[in-house]
Amino acid sequence: MPRPAPLAVSLVLAVVAVVTTGCREHAAPEVVVYTALDEDFSRPIFADFTRETGIEVLAKYDAESTKTVALTQAILAERDRPRCDVFWNNELVNTLRLDEAGLLAAYDSPVGTKYPAEYRSAEDHWFGFAARARVLIVNTDLLEEGERPDSILALADERWQGRCAIAKPLAGTTASHAAVLFATWGPERAEEFFHGVKQNAAVVAGNKQVALAVAAGRYAFGLTDTDDAMIEVERGAPVAIVYPDQGPDGLGTLFIPNTLGMIRGGPNPAAAKKLVDYLLSPAVEQKLAAGPSAQIPLNPAVDQPPRVESPRTVRAMPVDFAAAAENWDRVAQFLRDEFATAQ
Repeated sequence: MPRPAPLAVSLVLAVVAVVTTGCREHAAPEVVVYTALDEDFSRPIFADFTRETGIEVLAKYDAESTKTVALTQAILAERDRPRCDVFWNNELVNTLRLDEAGLLAAYDSPVGTKYPAEYRSAEDHWFGFAARARVLIVNTDLLEEGERPDSILALADERWQGRCAIAKPLAGTTASHAAVLFATWGPERAEEFFHGVKQNAAVVAGNKQVALAVAAGRYAFGLTDTDDAMIEVERGAPVAIVYPDQGPDGLGTLFIPNTLGMIRGGPNPAAAKKLVDYLLSPAVEQKLAAGPSAQIPLNPAVDQPPRVESPRTVRAMPVDFAAAAENWDRVAQFLRDEFATAQ
């Protein structure tokens, strides 16, 4: 069999190299996002971004029962070879954990500077936007207005045993709420409260399941987020929203922002910056406020009244999110011990 001429082999290799290089040079730009916000809410935003910029969004979502914590653990595990460019978290505590671990890159976003100082990192490592409130959703067929609980403490009150529900507090905003309560009350009181919750309340997979179960009449009330509660309100279910702990000595209602952070060493930093700027834009907060999730705009440039109460209209809970993040490991261990096998 005759051997191919060296010149012919060289020409073939050269053509392959040119074609391969050309494909790489003309490949569509992309950005990798790990997001804990529900896919139903975030996917349309990503589609709009791609249409406007030509940058493809490769999104990694998480399950309702493990969101935030699982994505945070993935970013921690990938710290030596980051795969994620942008972390879109639906809360703040786990974003602060990543910041403490040195995994968030600084980005002086020209859009982010428009937000109030309390909703962004002083070092430009993260930005908070589009908040939700932690609320009680009550079934109006089961509870008359004067009978409805007005505090999260009702979850641990034996008068409501078997008639209330909470999401398993191992992930997402329910875990963040727990961390905030530990930071506010101290371990002894917080542990006593959650012991009572475990004895009293049904523990379900997530906040959405709480809202659905209350709407269906399986429970009289439950603790959830405004986005899941508003879906039930607007579909005409027999439910109402109670903003808890509004009395003069009450805790106030907890408001939790979405947060954005760029991952240090991520594969697509230029595209990541464009996505962060886009997500922080007034147009996106307006879409999130007008959409099914009814999120609360935090950018002062957004001239659109929220469809739910905001820190401007109800008593908001004062929060030290940094303290909540600092004590997270201890709190998480307690919650796992108490609720890992809860049904």
